[in-house]
Amino acid sequence: MQYQRFIDEKVHKYYWNDNLNCTTTSLLTLSEIFHANLCSQILDAVTGMPGAGRYGAQCGLVGSSLMFIGIQGKSKGLEHEEIVTICHDFAKGFEEEFGSLDCRDLRPQGFNPDNPPHLCEDITKKAILFTLSYLNVNNEDPICKHDLGSPSIT
Repeated sequence: MQYQRFIDEKVHKYYWNDNLNCTTTSLLTLSEIFHANLCSQILDAVTGMPGAGRYGAQCGLVGSSLMFIGIQGKSKGLEHEEIVTICHDFAKGFEEEFGSLDCRDLRPQGFNPDNPPHLCEDITKKAILFTLSYLNVNNEDPICKHDLGSPSIT
């Protein structure tokens, strides 16, 4: 996929240079691909999302994609219920692809101080690619039938 290298570089940078969490990394990468502007409050709001504050509940990669679908959906004029349906279908697809929506399942080692940093780098890259695929980016058989914008990387 044409976005693989861009995603690899951005995710690595956001994790290792900027020390950002999975939710922020994913949301920023998606916004850069789609040239969507994110206000600072959105980025502030995702601070505690990974694993629901490291509790092990909803994965921050799921949350960031759902947030992005909402942001893009509204910017493209979709109705509330359309966005909810897209998010529902995305969550179902994510669970089928990755086996769970919960951080405790996707990151079974938890959040221990002894863990090496940025254990979720690989799954972050895969989740962003899954989101692009879901949003019908370069996909001949789209999962999502809604146009949420045309991505481009520069």
